[in-house]
Amino acid sequence: MPSPSDIQIITVAYNSTGVIGDMLASVPADVHVVIVDNASSDAGALASLAETHGATVVTNPENRGFGAACNIGAAHCNRPWLLFLNPDARLEPGCLDTLCHAADAHPQASAFAPRVLDGKGRQAFRRRSRLLPKSSHWTGQAPQQDTNVPLLNGAAIFVKASHFSDIGGFDDQIFLYHEDDDLSLRLTAAHGPIRFVHDAVVTHAEGRSTARTPATAAFKARHMAQSAIYAMEKHGQTGARRRIIAHGLMQLISPITLISARKRAKAMGFVKGALSKGIAPQS
Repeated sequence: MPSPSDIQIITVAYNSTGVIGDMLASVPADVHVVIVDNASSDAGALASLAETHGATVVTNPENRGFGAACNIGAAHCNRPWLLFLNPDARLEPGCLDTLCHAADAHPQASAFAPRVLDGKGRQAFRRRSRLLPKSSHWTGQAPQQDTNVPLLNGAAIFVKASHFSDIGGFDDQIFLYHEDDDLSLRLTAAHGPIRFVHDAVVTHAEGRSTARTPATAAFKARHMAQSAIYAMEKHGQTGARRRIIAHGLMQLISPITLISARKRAKAMGFVKGALSKGIAPQS
């Protein structure tokens, strides 16, 4: 059976020193953390935090995006299990032990999804994806016990290093968003079902890894739209651009958008992303 000492944690930082300390403090002492810094402006403070907690920092000269940074982090790992963990998440007591027990009990699983709670203790469960047909969406309440599920949650992904390597890791052409959905589909096709582990708990203060400003919202929304079109087309869906443009325009005219500068910026960023040339197709 794997043990926590068989795990390396990979996290991607982008001006994340305000939150990453709590994440590092939640990691057991015998588990090594690799922090991939995507050209943050707070690199000095990040290096100090990493040293305090015995973590390794790998610095990118430019912001490579989430998936590419995760792949870079995985290349610096030498243990048989990987846990991709957001910098604004933290492990609850016993999480890694519970994941190890699940991995031992379900060797046929391709990857494992801990139970992710938001900052108020509510479960953040992935029911659907633009990349899945509606027939594959999860219906009803979030699972109350271990079971197979259609999707991973990018905030916390537990996977055997060999499985991750076999499928080529994350698609690093996806800068941000939908990379976990794409990974879920490829892992399932290659190595079997994704296993939800109810008693392995991660708390995720979603959206706190970077500043919540209109500019940041627009930046993220632009990449969300571009990634959605690329990933939908990659997985054989037709009319992806038209559908994403229509979704963006509906956001733009929503009354709630009109009264919030941040929401207006987000909606405009999404529409601009949908209308742009976007991500180049894979060769």
